[in-house]
Amino acid sequence: MTNNYNKLYNNERDVEQGFLQEDRKNDSFYLIDTGYSRPPSRSIKRLWNQLSRLQRFMIIMLIIFLILCVIVLLPWTDSSFIYDGRTEIQKNAQIDNILIDYSVKDKLQLVSTTSKAQEKDLVKLKMEKVDFENGLVEQGFVEKIDKPVLEQTSSAQDKQNAIVAAFQHAWKGYKSYAWGHDHVKPIAKTFQNWFGLGLTIVDSLDTMYIMGLKEEFHEAKKWVKEKLNFNLNRDVNFFETTIRVLGGLLSAFHLSKDSIFLDKAVDLANRLMPGFKSSSGMPYSDVNLQTGHAHPPAWGQDSTVSEISTVQLEFRDVSRLTGDPKYETAAFKVSEHLHQLPKKEGLVPMFINAETGQFRSTSTITIGARADSYYEYLLKQWVQTGRTIDWLKEDYMQAVDGILKHLVKESSPGKLTFVGELLSGRSFSPKMDHLVCYLPGTLALGYHYGMPSSHLKLAFDLMDTCYNMYAQTATKLSPEIVYFNLQPHGSSDIIIKSNDAHNLLRPETVESLWYLYHFTRNDTYRDWGWQIFQAFEKYAKVEDGGYTSIGDVRNPISSLGSSRILLKNRMKWLIVAACVLAVASALPNHETGQQSSPAQENTNPQEASSRAARFDERKFSSNKQNALTSNDLDTNKQKVGIKDRPHPPRFPEREK
Repeated sequence: MTNNYNKLYNNERDVEQGFLQEDRKNDSFYLIDTGYSRPPSRSIKRLWNQLSRLQRFMIIMLIIFLILCVIVLLPWTDSSFIYDGRTEIQKNAQIDNILIDYSVKDKLQLVSTTSKAQEKDLVKLKMEKVDFENGLVEQGFVEKIDKPVLEQTSSAQDKQNAIVAAFQHAWKGYKSYAWGHDHVKPIAKTFQNWFGLGLTIVDSLDTMYIMGLKEEFHEAKKWVKEKLNFNLNRDVNFFETTIRVLGGLLSAFHLSKDSIFLDKAVDLANRLMPGFKSSSGMPYSDVNLQTGHAHPPAWGQDSTVSEISTVQLEFRDVSRLTGDPKYETAAFKVSEHLHQLPKKEGLVPMFINAETGQFRSTSTITIGARADSYYEYLLKQWVQTGRTIDWLKEDYMQAVDGILKHLVKESSPGKLTFVGELLSGRSFSPKMDHLVCYLPGTLALGYHYGMPSSHLKLAFDLMDTCYNMYAQTATKLSPEIVYFNLQPHGSSDIIIKSNDAHNLLRPETVESLWYLYHFTRNDTYRDWGWQIFQAFEKYAKVEDGGYTSIGDVRNPISSLGSSRILLKNRMKWLIVAACVLAVASALPNHETGQQSSPAQENTNPQEASSRAARFDERKFSSNKQNALTSNDLDTNKQKVGIKDRPHPPRFPEREK
């Protein structure tokens, strides 16, 4: 018979030694022969001493590992690194949050959360008399800009010269160490090949032409004519090759009218066409340019939605230039198929199977990496096809509604508007890629073509947030990914994790700044672009030529060439060139040339050649446009008097 446990042992002694009676009762060990339950060990120290040295070592290492995981992975650790553990340099580098408050009376006012110590560093923007609900935006957009305390002393010409010089510095590094190869590694002074197609040369042709760099352009054209060979027995990424090589050749042709670029573009398009030969017609991710063999990516069976839905502008342009509809037909079949698939109020998952043509339903819904340009190309295809395909417009509008409903939130405490993600299509995450910063420009472009005023309101909000992603770091450069604080406590809206703190010299923010400046003539957007350009010059420039990516935008102390500040020994300077172009286009007294993008609005394929870009060789006076014709812009200039109008301006009357 089992006796009561507490009668067999001294309760007072057990309590003194830390044992609880309830623990005794729940003990699962029994003395089978006597029937008495055995108490657990009364000393943790005794148990520890009974372990071997190896066992104790492994337990200690496990505890240390778990502590390090907590330190690295919890968001608050990165936030405290930025704002609570700041060095004096970081404190001086902090830029205040901008918060735009839309009152119930439909007025748009700027509420500044600027601290007195930092007021001198912030360009303030005020927007007044804007009624988004009652249509005042369509009647006239009124802005007022506080005079920046931080004066921009450089003249417009000085800024233009600085930007052209930056391009030439990047070109010098590429020409010296990587000529004919895809990318330059400016620190190691060597090169990297991704596809072996001279990506940097082809992708820079239109920029050199617009900047008036005739010597560099003709040198690059000679290489394209004599050295660019697509008969390579190697796999290339279908999407990247389309937008960078095919798109680069088409832009160069539209600008220069030189047939060599069109000939090369048609050759490449023919070699890419086998990519569409899946069971569903959705393009595979990879294709061999010599054999035509196409296949899914090495890492799985799915393609990314952005890759299959971001080739239509280029292939449609090839059809219009050649009169052969096969290119447009194959590419547009993808858009038609995506149109038929079920979505979450216009929002699509990031992965799709090329064979089945079905979304991976459990994949993340995002406006960032792997899905971003799907939404952009809905709008630009609608414009490119003369605004005649209604379902493209409807899918775009439904997607923006879905973004507003499911993905847009405000951070705390500064109320920065951001676009998050739905993990597995359900669970909200306050994560936002730098890639999402293309969206303000796309929304503004859509508003120009008649989209609702709520799109413009979101464009303004997101543009402020994207700028703050730069302004709130010590280097004034944005990280690749940020998280936003949704909790009521905390001093920072923006949280940067260590693994996301690098900068790849991406152009999305500066591109959107150009769109917002172009449509509003608000000098604040131009000034922000110039500030970003200056930060790239300070932290990414390599002395002997080229620009490099940044390892940690939170650390301004490292010098160039130090392994602490470099993410990798490689320079994607062609992306800088895109940034440079966008900033330069925003400079005052510029003139608008014919649009040079394949997104030209043109409903008649036979007129494509006559609608191509006309460029008058004026040094750096033209702007590279996305989906806007020169007639559109000339009309807007007449309506609002851009050249003669003093500030503040009106928002240009939209296309009807």
